[in-house]
Formats: sequence, C-alpha cells, structure tokens
Amino acid sequence: MGKIKSKQVKRASKELMENGINFHDDFEKNKNILGSEMPSKKMRNKMAGYLSRFMNQQKKEAAKLEVKK
Repeated sequence: MGKIKSKQVKRASKELMENGINFHDDFEKNKNILGSEMPSKKMRNKMAGYLSRFMNQQKKEAAKLEVKK
C-alpha cells in the first residue's frame, strides 16, 4: 500500500518532465533538482521518490526491449 502516489504527485512530476528537466534514478539527485522548486519538503520528497522509481522502471523496460531485439 505504501507505493501508491496521489494524482497530484504524478501530474506535477509529468509536467516537470515535459518541461525538459532531466531526472535520474537516484533519489538524492532528484531531491536536489526539486529543492528550489517545491513549496514543501514533504511534497519534494514524495515527488523525488516517485521520479526515482519511474526512471528505474523506464530503464528496465528499455533493457527488456533491447534483449528482445
């Protein structure tokens, strides 16, 4: 149950990625990137965690596609 994120976190993360901000699969790096833009520490940490998990999933999917070729 702890891995479910709110629509607000997902929507805001998607908007930031569409704006051209490059995120990493590392929580600390994402936290530093979001540091100046987030209004609260709690929201920053939720978004950094979601983005880290999302980027890891993207890497795994890309690796699976390369293996199939």
